[in-house]
Amino acid sequence: MLSKVVLILDKRKELSTKYKRILEQQGISTFVAKKIEDCLEILNEYEPDIVLVSDSINITPDEACKKIRMLSYTSRPVIITLSKSDDVQDKLKALQAGADDYLSEPIDSEEFNARINAHLRRHFESFLNETNRLPDSKVSFKIFKRVIKENKNWAALLIKINNFEAYKEIYGELAADKMIQTYTAIISSAIDKNDYLGELSNREFIILTNSYKAERIASFLVYAFDTIVDKFYSEDDANQGYIILRGNDNAGKRIPLASTSIGIISNEHKVYTNVKTAINSLYTTYKLASTKPGSGYVMERPKISAPDAIKKQTYNNRILIIEPDYALNLLLKTTAELQGYETVSITDYDKTFETIKDYFPALIILDAGSDDVLTGLTIAKKLKKSHEYKNIKIILSTIVHDKKLILDTGADLYLPKPYELINIFNWAQKFIEEYNYI
Repeated sequence: MLSKVVLILDKRKELSTKYKRILEQQGISTFVAKKIEDCLEILNEYEPDIVLVSDSINITPDEACKKIRMLSYTSRPVIITLSKSDDVQDKLKALQAGADDYLSEPIDSEEFNARINAHLRRHFESFLNETNRLPDSKVSFKIFKRVIKENKNWAALLIKINNFEAYKEIYGELAADKMIQTYTAIISSAIDKNDYLGELSNREFIILTNSYKAERIASFLVYAFDTIVDKFYSEDDANQGYIILRGNDNAGKRIPLASTSIGIISNEHKVYTNVKTAINSLYTTYKLASTKPGSGYVMERPKISAPDAIKKQTYNNRILIIEPDYALNLLLKTTAELQGYETVSITDYDKTFETIKDYFPALIILDAGSDDVLTGLTIAKKLKKSHEYKNIKIILSTIVHDKKLILDTGADLYLPKPYELINIFNWAQKFIEEYNYI
């Protein structure tokens, strides 16, 4: 894998071959260009980490440094000048033109190797995330681009912790950083020196490996994360299997414990020609994995299709209102319809399942019932235990101010009465979008 790349700009065959051999013995991928024009093409294609500029080429080293620096501004490679001259003025010219170091030839092979590795170390350290000590997204995109260009067998895994922001809000930044650091250590233990691990964006990890190992790595990560996640929660939260997130007007949203979702793509069955297309496919696969409850992974597979093999799912914006108070029922229904939702309302709890079967809403606004007869809680429990209806979102409105009692039914939101209409329909919009996986 082209995780470290050095470009040598040198028209001398013997010395460029020597330098190339020294670098490749250390596992550093090396390209050689004899002319500045060839050098610029490799800069664009592979974004090397270091460029070695010899004074043997047809322009002066300082001119070459200026051109390279100007055309590689975004990738910021380390530029090292190789010269037979030991003159201070020559060194100053090169350094002022953009070179980071100046090596006078002949140079001892061990010293050459040590200097290159020192520059590579410092180069990559400048792109490390402070919390998890992994290369940032800029490096990850660059490495992924190289892997696609190399066109050998590869696979990419996009890894993310679900419900992380909710965990951070309840337990604080230090606890959240500890979770990230622990998971990073687990991921690092699952790969070897031939693989790459870095960030793709904030708190999203990417592994670049081969297609033979990808699924095994994902399977291990799912198992390992689920094994340790309870340790990051209080005993009460771990036992009940969720945390309660405060919302507007003291509403409480039921948030499951953190889990991990992983999307996997490879070039085993599909050809990728650029990094943008690959990243888009990777996010699509990850989103499929994240729609499943709990931890899991989805791997891109070969497509087998036939006419009408796939049915497009229409957007479901249907709301069912179950509210025995006739005036409030009418107000909720009217407001929902004015906001563009398809709406059915009932006042009789006994008609709940018959109505759901015929109408199949994305969201139910359900009154919990009176102090002594909490019929709505029983309905919510039955719905969430039903294989057919468990994905329907439920807002439980209630005069009983007991969040845990309400959310233990499986309801997605506890909303105490009285509430403001703008509040409940803000939540309605969020839950309908969640239901439709937007």
